[in-house]
This record gives sequence, structure tokens and C-alpha cells, in this order.
Amino acid sequence: MKVVYPRCAGIDVHKESMTVCVIVDRRDGSAPEYHKRQLATHTEGIRQLCAWLEEHQVTDVGMESTGVYWKPVWNALEGKWGLHLCNPQHVRVIPGAKTDMRDGTRVAELLAYGKLPESFIPPAWQRELRDLTRLRARMTQEVSRAGNRILKVLEDAQIKLDCVASDALGVTGRLIIKALLEGKTDAAELAELAVGKLKKKKAQLRQALDGKFTDHHRFQIRLLLKMIQEYESQILELDKRISQYLEPYADAVSRLDEVPGIDRLGAAVILAEIGPDVRHWEDSRKLACWSCLCPGNCESGGKRLSGRTRKGNRWLRRAFCQMAWASTRKKGSYCKTQYRRLAGRRGKQRALLAVAHTLITVVFHLLRDPNLQYRELGEDYFDKRDAAQTATHLIKRLAKLGYEVTLTPKAA
Repeated sequence: MKVVYPRCAGIDVHKESMTVCVIVDRRDGSAPEYHKRQLATHTEGIRQLCAWLEEHQVTDVGMESTGVYWKPVWNALEGKWGLHLCNPQHVRVIPGAKTDMRDGTRVAELLAYGKLPESFIPPAWQRELRDLTRLRARMTQEVSRAGNRILKVLEDAQIKLDCVASDALGVTGRLIIKALLEGKTDAAELAELAVGKLKKKKAQLRQALDGKFTDHHRFQIRLLLKMIQEYESQILELDKRISQYLEPYADAVSRLDEVPGIDRLGAAVILAEIGPDVRHWEDSRKLACWSCLCPGNCESGGKRLSGRTRKGNRWLRRAFCQMAWASTRKKGSYCKTQYRRLAGRRGKQRALLAVAHTLITVVFHLLRDPNLQYRELGEDYFDKRDAAQTATHLIKRLAKLGYEVTLTPKAA
């Protein structure tokens, strides 16, 4: 087997220590040299690692992506050596022969022969944007959790606001909760605070707001509302920070914003997880495979065993599923029709994933070609694609209902 990197190193990183194996291939064809060492992961230990790699004239370094422990080592070595990151599950050693030193040796051996399966590592600015978008997603989840706790407290007080209002923490819901905190408990008075479409449901609101709201409930909701307000203010700060990272890519963000279901926040997540440059992937199918937004491929003996999707980037999958769901709600869109065509036959979850696959294909082409603009196909795309077949299908359905249909072409 041909040696690709004659002087390379493999690192198995942990929280407090890391094991390093340096392989030096000899030109005379004899067995390669192995140099192994265990170092600490603090700053002094990383300095010793850099000096030791320079001493052995190492050109490339491979390491496993263990939690977040690999990041300080990666940042210290970035720009000085060729770095290769791999998934620990892809380089498992033989069962029964697993040690930290063996893990580092295994990574170095795979790297030396060019067999190390590498992970995609974006540049520094993109990793920073990725941290911000993921932190924002976490904070949004915390807001949802606090809102669910408020609904539980209201349920305990026999106030069933969420049974009438689709968004119990919307404008009307917050006005009612504010009045409850001020000591107002009369159901009729609280129902008069309804705004928008809920004005038509005042009778239902009076029944839902007739409960027993005590000081105990008031104390809990006041704390939870304060928590929500703090998170919402922090989310606003994050949005301002994220906007600064998006300024150099305003054109890409505006073109992505034209796609149904994708807004500026969705464009920020796309740039953070995928990046503005999609040349790392050969085509849209490779990108969909990397993001695991496509059917799984498991075949044995000529039989397809399973088509379940693999576990990929959960942040990217989460964002595209949310954008796919939003696109299915847009009137006159291709995604809405695609979802309805598939949901009846394959189920809602498979249909939603198919729409997400369509969106990531559109995103790939928009990012690859800066001059490309999104063009909506329309909800009648499938009908016009094969008009004769559509007409035949509709005639058969009408015939089953007892109608006799004669088609007359419309004049141009």
C-alpha cells in the first residue's frame, strides 16, 4: 500500500490528556518508525506538542472529534500543519484491543496511507457563526420550555387559555396574563382584552378564564415571564451579532430569502452549517447525503433492507425541516403541492423530509451559481408537467362518480 504522508501524527484527545503517535516512513523500504507520547491538554501541553511535532518534521496531523476537546488543539495547530479530523465511530479499532495509545496509533496509520475518513471543517468565521446560530436555537428552546411551564401553572389554576387561543402567549394571551398578575380575576373583564381574531371568541374565553388564580400561581408566572423576557432580550443581541456576520454575504442571503420557507435566520443557519462555498461537494446529491436529508442506502444480497435516513448534522436537519414545514404553508408554491402529493401515500414525515431534500437542492444551486435566482414553479407544476395524464386521471374519477365527460380544447 502506497504511503501518502510519510511524516504524520495521530492524536487521541481527551479532556485532561491526549496521546500522540508520530509515524516516520523510511525511504529504504524498512519498517516505519513509531514515536508515542502522552501530553496534557492545557496550554503548556499543547506547546510541548507543537515543539515535538516540529522536532520530528511532521507535515500532517490527524485527530478524532471527541466532544469539544479537539477544538483547542485544532486551533493551536491550524495554519502550521495539514489537519485532518475524523469521526471516532469511523475509525474504531478491533474489539478487545482498544486503548488510548492504540487509538492515536490507528489514526496515524490510517492518515499515513490516505485512508482516514475526514470530516468537513469550515473556516474560523463560519465556526463562530455556527456557535451563534446554535446558541440562538438553544435559547429559543428555553423560551418554549418556559412558555410550556406557564401553561401548566395556568392549567393548575383551572384557566384553559390554550384551549381557545392557538398561541397562549400571543398578544391576547400576554394581555390576559398581565391582568392576572395585576390581581384582576373576573372572567368577563379578562375576555374583553381579546384582540384580533379572538374578539369573536369572547364567550369561549369567559368560560376558559373562569378559574381560581391564587398568589402562588401569580408568583410562579411572574418568575417565568421574567425568564422569557431575559431570553428574548438575549436573542435580540444574538440577532444583531449574527447580522454582522451576514453583511459580506448580503447577496446570497437575499437570494436565499426568496425561497419559500427560508428567511434571514434560515439563511444564517445555512451559511453557518454549509457555508457560502459548496465546492466541497460534487453535486446536490452529495450535499444531501452529507446532511442526511435523503433516504438511507442499505443493500445486501441484491435486496434493499432499509431506507431510513442516517443521523447527520442535527442542527442542519432541524433547520431544513422547519423551513420545509413553513414552505408547505405558502399558497401557490411547488413545495405545498409536493407535500400534499406525498403525504397521502407515504405519510407526513416522509413527505416533509422530501420537501427538505428539495430545499437543500435549491440551496446548493443558488450558492454554487451567484447569478442564479429562484423561480417558483407554482402549485400547478405537476398538472402541467403531463397534462394528458392529468386529464385522463380526472376523467376516470368523474366516471366513477357516474358522470360522462367530453373534453373540448380551449381556443388559444
